[in-house]
Amino acid sequence: MASDLDKLFRYLEVERIDKYLFIGDSPAKPERIFGGQVLAQSLNAASRTVDEERPAHSMHAYFLRPGDPSKQIVFEVDPIRDGRSFNTRRVVAKQDGMAIFNTAISFHRPEPGLSHQAEAPRVAGPEDLESDYDYWTRLARDHPDRFDAPSFRAIERRPVQRRDILDPQPREAEQNVWVCGLGDLGDSLLRQQTLLAYISDFGLLGTALYPHPYAGLSGDIQGASLDHALWFHRPFRADDYLLYSLDSPSAEGARGFSRGSFYTRDGVLVASTAQESLLRVRED
Repeated sequence: MASDLDKLFRYLEVERIDKYLFIGDSPAKPERIFGGQVLAQSLNAASRTVDEERPAHSMHAYFLRPGDPSKQIVFEVDPIRDGRSFNTRRVVAKQDGMAIFNTAISFHRPEPGLSHQAEAPRVAGPEDLESDYDYWTRLARDHPDRFDAPSFRAIERRPVQRRDILDPQPREAEQNVWVCGLGDLGDSLLRQQTLLAYISDFGLLGTALYPHPYAGLSGDIQGASLDHALWFHRPFRADDYLLYSLDSPSAEGARGFSRGSFYTRDGVLVASTAQESLLRVRED
């Protein structure tokens, strides 16, 4: 029987229909396609047009229109550069002939060089922390009129210090969350990067709301990801726990800016993210 992670990868590993053309589908929920899904699908498509010995090292993307999960997504890959050390790909994701997302992705042949990294935060390990799955199951039990119990569990998220979404009090704009794919992805770096791209869109927008009395489910906030950047620094496994450390240095003009870093259990920095989000307070 296929695991939920296997089911997720049926969406993330897009279908190739021509050398630089791919198609992908989406689960029925949520009502708008999750941004991390299109990030992961676009990375998966572009990576398969480059020699596998040259993994992706950076990705810069814009979310242009809401995606409709009932419609197929077409991914057009533009091979704009193939150099001796680097390759560059542009990807446009379309529905009904209209672009909903575009990204530029750079690939690099690994080579020796200088090395340093920021120190990982010292936080509690994941084993004794409540998972999002258990948290939302508990909320659905205690508030059946407001929440549905989760039925899909492809990834695990375990916040080190959970914010109360029922009463979101202002706090410092930072959080640490342990994340992990619930299954074995094998040794393919592409599969590891595909899943991390998917996971990387969780938490960035929410962190920008921390200094304010709003949470992601607050009806008086219109929130959406506007752009997204992702850098891969070192090899990693997304099917083992990684610490996603996030902060938000600024919010202004209905936009919030957030940053994130992924660390292994041993404190190795493997990837970084940045995102600007729409945070519009509904006046009515």
